[in-house]
Amino acid sequence: SEALKINKTLISLNLRYNGISSEGLSEALKINKTLISLNLRYNGISSEGCKWLSEALKINQTLTSLDLQHNEISSEGCKWLSEALKINQSLNSLYLRYNEISSEG
Repeated sequence: SEALKINKTLISLNLRYNGISSEGLSEALKINKTLISLNLRYNGISSEGCKWLSEALKINQTLTSLDLQHNEISSEGCKWLSEALKINQSLNSLYLRYNEISSEG
């Protein structure tokens, strides 16, 4: 995540199946100004992880696509993300299929 903070060229990053820590990645996303697509499928991201990502999405204005399919996100995590989407104006694709989100999420 440290490299992502100083990156000035990478626009797409696929980190599926990597056991990524949302907290560290969140800090990098707050600073990064080039990444437009991020794939985090199959990383075991929980609702707590969504809280960290949501904080980054409130600040980041370049990411347009975020893939969080096949994680462990519950309705609580979905609520964190929805709060971030009220502020974020760049994200236009958010993939949440195959998580643990109920109808209340």
